[in-house]
Parts: sequence; C-alpha cells; structure tokens
Amino acid sequence: MRAVTFHAAGDVRVVDKPEPELRDPGEALIRIRATGICGSDLHIYHGRIEIEPGFTIGHEYVAEVVEAGAAVRSVAVGDRVVGGFQTACGTCWLCHRGLFHKCDRSRTFGHGALLGSLDGTQADLAVVPDANLTLRRVPDGLSDDVALFAGDVMATGYHAATAVVPGDSVVVLGLGPVGLCAVQAALVAGAAQVIAVDTVASRLETARSFGAIPVHLTEQSPRDEVKRLTERRGAQLVVEAVGSPQALDLAVRLAAKCGTVNLIGVHAAPAEVHLGLAWIKSLTIAAGHANVLGHIDAVLGLLSTGRLDPRPLVTHHMALDQAAEAYALYDRREALKIVLTP
Repeated sequence: MRAVTFHAAGDVRVVDKPEPELRDPGEALIRIRATGICGSDLHIYHGRIEIEPGFTIGHEYVAEVVEAGAAVRSVAVGDRVVGGFQTACGTCWLCHRGLFHKCDRSRTFGHGALLGSLDGTQADLAVVPDANLTLRRVPDGLSDDVALFAGDVMATGYHAATAVVPGDSVVVLGLGPVGLCAVQAALVAGAAQVIAVDTVASRLETARSFGAIPVHLTEQSPRDEVKRLTERRGAQLVVEAVGSPQALDLAVRLAAKCGTVNLIGVHAAPAEVHLGLAWIKSLTIAAGHANVLGHIDAVLGLLSTGRLDPRPLVTHHMALDQAAEAYALYDRREALKIVLTP
C-alpha cells in the first residue's frame, strides 16, 4: 500500500509499505477515503517533533471499515467512519472520568514512538486500536470533507469554546483551520461577539463571513480594538490557536479579569508568560490538545444540521501521491485545508 512518510525536515515521501494487519480483537482495519494535512503536521514536517525517519504520518481520516476484530461492536465492515486523532482505552481512571485525551494507554496516529508508535492515516489503509471508542459512523448525508473535521479540527475548536458563557466576548488568535473552527464554535455556544485576529487578509475575511469581527495583527492594535469593543474590560475567553510565545503573551494581555486563556495552539518549546499579569487578573490558563473523543458526537450532530460548517475551509483537494507538493503548499500558507484522497 502507499503511505506518506517523514524522512527529514521538509522531506516527506509517498512510499510502498506492507498492508497492516489486525493484532488485537479490539482493532479495526480501515481503508482511507479522505485524510487531511493539519497544522500540527507541520511540527513534524519542520522537524520540531522528533519522529523516526520512514514513519507513516497523518492523523485525520474518514474511512471504510474493511475488517473488524472479534471484540469490535460499535462499527462493522462496510461502515463509513470517522475517528479521533488519538485512541483511548475507555477503562482507565482518566477515561472513566471522560478525560479521553489523557487516557493512560492513549496512542496518537502518525507521531512515532513519542506518542505510541501508531502508524498514521495518510495512507491507503490503517489500523485503529480501541475501535469501539475511537471510531464513529458518519451520519448519512454528511460529506467526507465535512466529517473529516469531526476527528480533530472542528472538535478542537469546539473544545476551546466549551468555556464560553452566553453573552461573553471572545478573542481568537490565529485563523488557521482550528482558529476558524473555534470562531464558529464560540458563536454557536452563544458568544456575544468573537474578535478574530490574524495577518492573512483572506483568513480575516473568512472569519468575517462566519460572523466574527476581524482585526489585523500588525495593521491594527489588537489591544486597542479589544478594549474598544469590550468597554475596556477585555475578553472573557481568549483562544490562542497559534502556538507561539508572542501569541501567548498577547492572549494574557487581551483577557478580562477572571477570564480564561485557552491554549489550543501546539507549543513545542519553552515559552515565557507574564505570570504577574495573569495573577493580578486572576486568569485561568488552560492548555493541551482537545478531548476530541469526548466531543465528537456533539460535533457530528452540529455538523449534520449545518450549525457548524467547515466547508469554506477546504481550499484544496489533492491526490495522496501529491503529498510532498501538498505539504510544501501548506507550509507556504497558500492553502487553508488540504484534503488528500488515496
């Protein structure tokens, strides 16, 4: 089968690999119908996340079940499915509390030995451990493009918006796919206004089309605009969807007293934060990847009714064999979301 593999910084290749086989009764073998390139994949592409050369990457997928282990009950052969970017056992102390993203036995697709040595989904076929919890049937009428977002990007935006209290002012820093999904999710959650900050004009315009107030990071003053729009209070929720020290610092400064800063951008290096300012404001700072498996059913429901609609975010469809070109395109910020089709 074909698989997209990492070899060195800036070097991904499509290679032939043996077809995977089931080794556990709780696993399912899936044939990939659509897989996405995610912003977090760029950390691997740039060499910021250590991964073994030749490892299959990718963690977003819509697929068809082609084989199910004897213990798999939630899906069956022939089902069209979407799954989380990481697995969860469903039985550990954390899973029993619904904290599936911190499962003691969790494994993340496409991130090498660092996160469980689970081959990625930018391939023709993939094995899904703990399939009963990891996979969901895709509702009839939901396209592969839309369903793909439930397993990571939209569920991550939804996770960020769980802190919204109706009537809140929300700031989203960074308008990649995750940030734009957070804009939609915050509005669905009842935010009175969402202020969307970025430097890319097309992304600011997309945020505007969703109902947000766009603010250019460098051509305007985000601090002045947030003060103006919130009667100088600041935002009750600031979503940092960039993953940079500068964005973190700005998020703390834009937050209102007793507000929340939610870091959903991937931070792969040390960063400083003005703890004195966070302390005096009594801020809550939340960090980490999203509890996708805890949110995926709600997200699928909202996608099915169109209340969440990521279709404007898909800017490119490319063949799996074009993965190297697709990564280069995405790295140049010339694409918002690329869907690869085997």
